[in-house]
Amino acid sequence: MGVIMSKLLQIAIASLALVATGVSHADVATTYQKTCATCHDSGALNAPKKGDKATWDKLKTQKGMDTLVKNTKKGMPQMPAKGLCQSCSDDEFRALIEYMAK
Repeated sequence: MGVIMSKLLQIAIASLALVATGVSHADVATTYQKTCATCHDSGALNAPKKGDKATWDKLKTQKGMDTLVKNTKKGMPQMPAKGLCQSCSDDEFRALIEYMAK
């Protein structure tokens, strides 16, 4: 029962994050497929994989969401600035990170 409640809580928190940003789940999923999936589905160039909750939780704990968004915007050696989403806002990047983390 505890595992089920934990999963439901995770889903609820992720949903609230999307609602709070005004970004719909469908929009995030579409944007992810267009701009992030190429690397984050396969882990290309050491990109943290979508759904690798342990890795994403570690990144969020160690760096914090603000730093993850900042790094996404400025780019990293293995990732161009803003990934492939030049029009994404900070809120959209947050939603994409949360989407990949679940």
